[in-house]
Amino acid sequence: MIHRTRAALLLGAVSILAAPLAAHAQDTAADPEHTDEQGEHAHDEAEEESAIIVQGTRLGRRLQDEPLRVEVIAGEEVEEKALMRPGNIAMLVNEIGGVRVQVTSPALGGANVRMQGLEGRYTQLLADNLPLYGGQAASLGLLQVAPTDLGQVEVIKGSVSALYGGSALGGVINLISKRPGDAFEADILANATTRGGQDLTAYLAGPVSGSAGVSLTTGAHRQSGQDLDGDGWLDMAAYERLTARPRFQWNGDDGASIYVTAGVMTEERTGGTLPGRTVPDGTPFVQAQDTDRYDAGIVASKPLGATGTLGLRASAMRENHLHRFGAVTEDDRHTSLFAEATLAGESGGTAWVAGAAFQSDGFRSQTFPAFDYTYDVPGLFGQIEQEAGPDLTLAASGRVDFHDTFGTQFSPRVSALYRPGRWTIRASLGRGYFAPTPFVDEIDAAGLSRLEPLADLKAETATTASLDIGWAKGSWEANLTLFGSDIDNATRLDPVAPTRVRLVNIDGTTRLRGSEMLLRFRRDGFTVTGSYVFVDSSESDPSGLGRRQQPLTPKHTAGLVGMWEEHGKGRIGIEAYYTGRQLLEDNPFRTRSRPYVHLGVLGEIVLGKVSLFANAENLLNIRQSRYDPLLLPQRAPDGRWTVDAWAPLEGFIFNAGVRLRFGGE
Repeated sequence: MIHRTRAALLLGAVSILAAPLAAHAQDTAADPEHTDEQGEHAHDEAEEESAIIVQGTRLGRRLQDEPLRVEVIAGEEVEEKALMRPGNIAMLVNEIGGVRVQVTSPALGGANVRMQGLEGRYTQLLADNLPLYGGQAASLGLLQVAPTDLGQVEVIKGSVSALYGGSALGGVINLISKRPGDAFEADILANATTRGGQDLTAYLAGPVSGSAGVSLTTGAHRQSGQDLDGDGWLDMAAYERLTARPRFQWNGDDGASIYVTAGVMTEERTGGTLPGRTVPDGTPFVQAQDTDRYDAGIVASKPLGATGTLGLRASAMRENHLHRFGAVTEDDRHTSLFAEATLAGESGGTAWVAGAAFQSDGFRSQTFPAFDYTYDVPGLFGQIEQEAGPDLTLAASGRVDFHDTFGTQFSPRVSALYRPGRWTIRASLGRGYFAPTPFVDEIDAAGLSRLEPLADLKAETATTASLDIGWAKGSWEANLTLFGSDIDNATRLDPVAPTRVRLVNIDGTTRLRGSEMLLRFRRDGFTVTGSYVFVDSSESDPSGLGRRQQPLTPKHTAGLVGMWEEHGKGRIGIEAYYTGRQLLEDNPFRTRSRPYVHLGVLGEIVLGKVSLFANAENLLNIRQSRYDPLLLPQRAPDGRWTVDAWAPLEGFIFNAGVRLRFGGE
């Protein structure tokens, strides 16, 4: 059999995949087993050529060799979602089992990512292993990242604070960009929707020498405001956004590499009442946000002979916001600095990495300086993986963070991978923490004007565990995951007056238990995938009387997706997603949501270098405002004028466009 050495895999991961990724993703770790030696040999050769290397776990293993379960979206699956929603990655991650994109600000359309029921603030969003969106990405951050240049998306669920510190209590989404190839290539996409949206994106890449290449990704996005139910309040906020991101990649003959990225984004977004219209108290209430973000990052690696590989990562981000909440204007700035040095190596069946890191996240408000903070967090970490047998791999990692506000935090994690025959079994147990900030979901939606200054908060901590069982044979794949989380000192807003709230730690433990099931069939370009997720969550009731289900956490969700695609000709697919009932909080119209089904159809025709695509989303026209008003009868104590979003706000949407591709190999 042909096997890539672990040193080569490790070096490939540290250099962030210098070659473009062409593999189609698999989010199950088991491979079909061949019964004859010749077939097995051919399978390994094909697997070697298209191996998906996981970067987010640092040791650079192939997806199927990784003890920690990592779900990967790559190749044509990324392209498929880019055609459905070219302006952001919300749909790309929302269709992963156990991952839910939750709208946090119905007025502006802000959203975050919840993994296995955990709050969205616990999810770390990375770009090429760098925190380019800060330690805690703003609620609009997910909607300001286009999938134009993505080659791979890695999702790790559960606490990975052992790898990434306090920002990854609930999991990590790592966005891996394409890399320049040996020939010039261009990818230009234009899209328009029936709800007044337009997108124009471009990706240009090519070599500048035999060992270096550059790329440029740009985008222009626009959405007109939409009042779908005629109540004078925008159900879809208006926005205009421009983005640009140049990148540079260099690979030396000795295996050294340097990757440099920089980005700029500017957006103006407006929601709330239409001109001449008012909220129920008779006053206009325009909600708006102007954002300017600048970031830069570098990743470098250098082989040190028999010693191992030295790795360096660093990034900086600055995001300026100008918010408007009715008569209140908030002017603030978020900053983030990050640096990390690692040394990695291998010996026999053992691979290891050790390093030191420093991260600083800050907030400054000209309007409400009482909420200013800077968290400076140096840390030390290590990770080791041991091949304990031909079918068994054990892994352990740990991190110590010296948080300047919440003290020393230790985050361990242990994982195991066992692969007998066609089966793949993974088990993982980890602990992590999160440093509270004012920016819980309600504050993202309503601003700081009604929040009491923070006082006497404890760090939020969680223990997460999972057991993952996978099986594959021929065209069939199946996967079952059991997971659980216990969160201590979780935070929430409590009202202290009709117009004031404060952030407090919840008494007791917030518990989540659940399971994910997946069944997939692939043959001759056809793929059918069925999935089901169950989440049982509970937390202390704010009334002090017992426990309750976590709000906005459906117990039952399911999906069925069918897709046919042939390279160079096109694709056609249909999808159906079911969302069960959710407990609602502070909603005067109902205490539990309605269950609903989301249907969609996608088609693409490839005509040489030109492809035409069309996508119909939400065919049943499910829209929350068809059942209840979105506006509250009176303003909530935290300042919000809307109920929580428990169903789609935009209803049926049809989009279509054209994609042009030139060059490439």
